[in-house]
Amino acid sequence: MGMFTILTKPLRGKRYINNKSKKTFRECHNKKIFEEGKKRKREIKMYFNDVHILYYVVFAIVGGIIGQFIDYCSKCFLKQEKIFSKNTFLKYKRIILPNYLLISITAIGYIALLYKFSLNFNLSEDLNLFKYIVLLPMLLCAFVVDLKEQIIPNRLNLLIFETGLIFVFLYGINNINIALNMLLGMIVGAVIFLIITLLGGLIAGKEAMGMGDVKLMGAIGLYFGMQNIVVISVLSFLIGAIISIIYMIVKRKSADTYIPFGPFIVISSIITIFVPFNILFTILMKIFTLGMY
Repeated sequence: MGMFTILTKPLRGKRYINNKSKKTFRECHNKKIFEEGKKRKREIKMYFNDVHILYYVVFAIVGGIIGQFIDYCSKCFLKQEKIFSKNTFLKYKRIILPNYLLISITAIGYIALLYKFSLNFNLSEDLNLFKYIVLLPMLLCAFVVDLKEQIIPNRLNLLIFETGLIFVFLYGINNINIALNMLLGMIVGAVIFLIITLLGGLIAGKEAMGMGDVKLMGAIGLYFGMQNIVVISVLSFLIGAIISIIYMIVKRKSADTYIPFGPFIVISSIITIFVPFNILFTILMKIFTLGMY
């Protein structure tokens, strides 16, 4: 063959990328797959329900701040003072104490809302999330004020109502049927409680519940729609009856003792936010039909 030899068979053994690294193509490929797998696992651990963990941290911090703001607003409502007033704020600042209970509840609530509804960075897809983020602080404020003073301020009910109308408009842009259902929720919620209040006045000779509860039910009906507001109505009476009986037994109060109904509406509303309608409906039907449903 002369000076040259033609190789008819491939060289056996390891093929090197370079002489320094002494690593085979297969070793590099396997290492790359391994590193990608580790990276993917780290990324999965950083996400909950397709939302990065940092967003949960942000929501928790914002929720905590709003929780303290709820405490401030509640005191303003109780003292009938302006919320956005420099004098009111300075007065509150001198006596401010962290309300860890409200801070914790709001922070946990915001985290739970983010987990349930996710974050899609699209207004039409995130409307449910934003709607309940706005509603939750107002519900908690109504709970605190009604529990302490047995009254739900008109300006708080009006704020819930006006904000609800904004969301009705936003939903109506994409789907008019959803907006109509929300408006029906307002009417049904207010009518149910108005009838109960009037009947209570006729039968018992006194108010079964205050008009603030009627207004609150009408206002939150804008957020929940017709089906959910009916569930909230039934659930609030059920929870109210159970807690009232326990309270009267423990505290040895008479049946004439006035117990504010607003907190039961708030508790029922929060339950309805997180528990699907079908599950709540099934549970209530089993309770009222003694398991025959």
